[in-house]
Amino acid sequence: MSFPLLTATAALPALGAIATAAVPAARRTAAKWLALLVSLATLVLAAVVLVRFDPGGDRYQLTESRAWIKDFGVRYELGVDGIAVVLIALTALLIPFVILAGWHDADPLETGDASLSSFAAGRWRPTQGFFALILAVEAMVIISFEATDVFLFYIFFEAMLIPMYFLIGGFGDRAHEHGEETASTQRSYAAVKFLLYNLVGGLIMLAAVIGLYVVAGNFSLTQIAAARADGSLHMATNTERWLFLGFFFAFAVKAPLWPLHTWLPNAMGEATTPVAVLITAVVDKVGTFAMLRFCLQLFPEASKWATPVILVLALISIIYGALLAVGQRDIKRLVAYASISHFGFIVLGIFAMTSQGQSGATLYMVNHGISTAALMLVAGFLISRRGSRLIADYGGVQKVAPVLAGTFLIGGLATLSLPGLAPFVSEFLVLVGTFARYPVVGIIATFGIVLAALYTLVLYQRTMTGPVKAEVAEMPDLRLRELVVVTPLIVLLIFLGVYPKPLTDIVNPAVKQTMSDVQKKDPQPEVEAAK
Repeated sequence: MSFPLLTATAALPALGAIATAAVPAARRTAAKWLALLVSLATLVLAAVVLVRFDPGGDRYQLTESRAWIKDFGVRYELGVDGIAVVLIALTALLIPFVILAGWHDADPLETGDASLSSFAAGRWRPTQGFFALILAVEAMVIISFEATDVFLFYIFFEAMLIPMYFLIGGFGDRAHEHGEETASTQRSYAAVKFLLYNLVGGLIMLAAVIGLYVVAGNFSLTQIAAARADGSLHMATNTERWLFLGFFFAFAVKAPLWPLHTWLPNAMGEATTPVAVLITAVVDKVGTFAMLRFCLQLFPEASKWATPVILVLALISIIYGALLAVGQRDIKRLVAYASISHFGFIVLGIFAMTSQGQSGATLYMVNHGISTAALMLVAGFLISRRGSRLIADYGGVQKVAPVLAGTFLIGGLATLSLPGLAPFVSEFLVLVGTFARYPVVGIIATFGIVLAALYTLVLYQRTMTGPVKAEVAEMPDLRLRELVVVTPLIVLLIFLGVYPKPLTDIVNPAVKQTMSDVQKKDPQPEVEAAK
């Protein structure tokens, strides 16, 4: 038997989470270093997966399949295609930066009182638990990208809600304008709202998973898709549509897509900055990834049937998210609404049903993860210095902390998809692919770009330029640990903006196979014959 590389990639952070949680309470620094080393080792394994993946080979590679729950046809099946492999690499890449950025976020404000009430109020913070939960989320996200058994995917799709709930509710942002007591209440509200929204989506998906088993007789994605393709498995039109809606609803909540998005600004606003990055740059990608892997592959006809409505929802997400970002007073909530707009672009690219659109959507998942991580983490460093998330509390920062301001600007320019930075390539492909089939939709979506420029540049102007406010006059510039976090992300944004070929070579073959699943071909441009 060959080495189970995919299992190892997910199991390592899971075991690391257990080991980190078991570190004695007095050894907080040791727990931090252990979590960081485990995340770096996971990154090495993810790099091996990336290197061993052959874009010109089989659709699913490095596969593993073992009997699990025989009586119900559930198997432990793993496999990666070009889309999954780049998202696993993104996840493994970002987690070490999340850990480094949150190095002091779980340090206790008070020692000696380890009661649950003290924990809920944010005075006592179990540092080991914070980093263990981050590693647990990483493990569950990675195996969600790897799972080719629908039931196996569902288990971890839902299970990741548990550590995320505690990360949001138990380790909230200390920079709060209304005091710690109000902050604790709002953290609890944000965590419960996150959990309820995603649980409702998950329960509806569970009904659809059971329905799929009744129709297909098994949970294997590859077997069901093959049976659909060769005609040996036929679903009634209404059955397929109901099953599609059950899956899509859960993924739209996770994504998040308007109008199921309202949990995200609360969760990102009240969570610590690294956890906010974990939410939008890592966890939310599972929703859009699952649309490509499960919705299009299992329910191709229903996907085409639902496309007009989904395109409208994506357009609303793009414009609505950007408009609300323009009007925000809170830095973190601004980034949250900007992410809703960006996820609208991703969903738009997926359901444009063109190879350019779906390639752009996949690249967008990667590039949005990197750019949002860069912007949000620098914003977090800024907030930790001033102790406020309000934009109005800043001004003239670039004069006292030029490196912080410069990295903040690059992250912001990447968010508005400036040419030369990675998100531009993905957004351009999404718009080109959408315009090729739905020109009116493509034209409306471009207004999201204009609004992105507005909220990003206004944010930079109000925080970084102008007279130096007294409260920021002594603000220190980025420290070594913070530079180690930000610099690789900035380098990646520039490199992938200039040379995206390493990603497109991996993603494009998988996109072609997805297009084949839904039996769609790219529309040919109309060229008038020469007279």
